[in-house]
Amino acid sequence: MLRILRNTVFGLLFLSTLLNASPPASAAGYPDRPVHWMIGFAAGGPVDIVARIMAQALSDRLGQQFIVENKAGSGGNIAAAAAINSPADGYTLLFVAPNNAISTSLYKKLPYDFLRDTVPVASIMQLTNMLVVSNAFPAKTVQEFIDYCKANPGKISFASSGNGTSVHMSAELFKAMTKCDMIHVPYRGSAIAFPDIISNKVQLIFDNLPSALEQSRGGNVRALGVTSPQRWPSVPDVPAIAETIPGFESVGFYGISAPKGTPPEIVETLNKAVGEALKDPKVIARLTENGGIPRPMTPAEFGKLVADETEKWKKVVEFAGVSVD
Repeated sequence: MLRILRNTVFGLLFLSTLLNASPPASAAGYPDRPVHWMIGFAAGGPVDIVARIMAQALSDRLGQQFIVENKAGSGGNIAAAAAINSPADGYTLLFVAPNNAISTSLYKKLPYDFLRDTVPVASIMQLTNMLVVSNAFPAKTVQEFIDYCKANPGKISFASSGNGTSVHMSAELFKAMTKCDMIHVPYRGSAIAFPDIISNKVQLIFDNLPSALEQSRGGNVRALGVTSPQRWPSVPDVPAIAETIPGFESVGFYGISAPKGTPPEIVETLNKAVGEALKDPKVIARLTENGGIPRPMTPAEFGKLVADETEKWKKVVEFAGVSVD
């Protein structure tokens, strides 16, 4: 009986030690070295701009450098694959945007399942896209654009930041809903596309608001409409495309995910730091200047958003009738 009692006591003490033990050193001291943040688009574009704002904010709060790594190409899938195949230790993160939700149904062959192979970390902001055209393009309104397009089928080209991006799919949705015949010219990021739009080699782009806004404010291109269902708060003078095409909508999101298996303590540390940054007036001002609305969320809430967006864009891909091998 004494032996049984002694063994029971030792067992309870051992269990208590396990329950009260500190998390693994890698999680407890996180981060203790630089963190690499994979960005699926070229430097200078809207994703890159926001990533660098947030990377600095996270560096300030967590005491380690957050290094933005631009791995452009394949609609952001190169960066996604690189992040997913990295160790699940919190030192490699992925910038998440609508392209990740779109690619699931748009690409026939992907080497990963995004929802299965990543864990949601944090939401950063919500944003709209903006239809901007070359200053040499004759249309001044969305309706004039549609009329010109239908009068000149196959003679208008639209740029995108790559196959499967919201920039691409916003245009495909526009084509499907208006029956406009336009030619797609994909680039490795919208920043690379703008010189050709400005020179009228390519006539338009449905770009993320941050870079489209910068180019339109600079007088380099003309803004015709935003893709949100109503006018966007930071550009109230630009009509919603839905005012001309009822039901048209393409609202995006920016956030962070990590490889599957990343310790929950690290996910929570990152989520808390992002949440704190999104309360900082300076960070809020910079995101707002770039056309975004801060949207902090718990990891679970952000995971649901990505899953919901994946289902939504699947319907758009089917509606538009597009796919990429």
